[in-house]
Amino acid sequence: MNYRHAFHAGNFADLVKHAALLRWLARRPTGSAPLAVIDTHAGRGLYDLAGPEARKSGEAEAGIVRLLAAKDAPAEFEPLTAAVRRLNGGGAPRRYPGSPWLIAEALRKGDSYLACELRPEEHAALREALRGRAGVRTACADGYAAAVAEVPASGAALVLIDPPFEQAGDYGRIVETLAGVRRRNRAAAALVWLPLKDLETFDAFLRDLEDEVDAPLLVAETRMRPLTDPLKMNGCARVLLNPPGDFAAELEAICGWTAAALGEGGAARVYGLGA
Repeated sequence: MNYRHAFHAGNFADLVKHAALLRWLARRPTGSAPLAVIDTHAGRGLYDLAGPEARKSGEAEAGIVRLLAAKDAPAEFEPLTAAVRRLNGGGAPRRYPGSPWLIAEALRKGDSYLACELRPEEHAALREALRGRAGVRTACADGYAAAVAEVPASGAALVLIDPPFEQAGDYGRIVETLAGVRRRNRAAAALVWLPLKDLETFDAFLRDLEDEVDAPLLVAETRMRPLTDPLKMNGCARVLLNPPGDFAAELEAICGWTAAALGEGGAARVYGLGA
């Protein structure tokens, strides 16, 4: 799968991905311990929705533009829509924030964020987008390896894994990375994004994850259409390691609205796995 994100910024998958991320970050109690965030595939941080890639795909028009205009979107989307409006000065969305920008905006005093991006040109743009942010580092490095090496041995930590799935081994490396993070810090949480093309591939990944990672897991599937054509991205999934105890309801609202309002005969499923 080739997933150049400039074509897809602000699409339905970003809405699910970023709404869930911001809701997770917002749940931290006031005065809680500092949080270490590691992002394995950060991208460039900000995306031009008026650029040729976004205009060619039209995915932002079918995603964030429709969400901003919606009257029935659940409250779980409010942190994301507020962030997009803030970035665009309240006007029409010409730029879309990636996870790095959203995380940097949400950091509290004492928090840290390591944003990894392996592609030099994307990393250069990422470094510029995050320049001057307190507690923020970027690295042109293998994010999988960095997550295991850099996650603190104790304390609050969140690992984001959102690869482009251009390599056949990405599913296996996700499992290896989460197992490594779990061995180093059993309290660490993780948010993983995956495409939904066919159930055989996704179910095999979940089986491997359960076998290798002894931890509570929460799975949220957003099926935009029936999974009948494995050559299409028919939806996306969020897999959470060590999820908050009552987070399923928020994911159901996010995924359910996205599938129903933006999909074609879509549906959402949220369920737990693991310990």
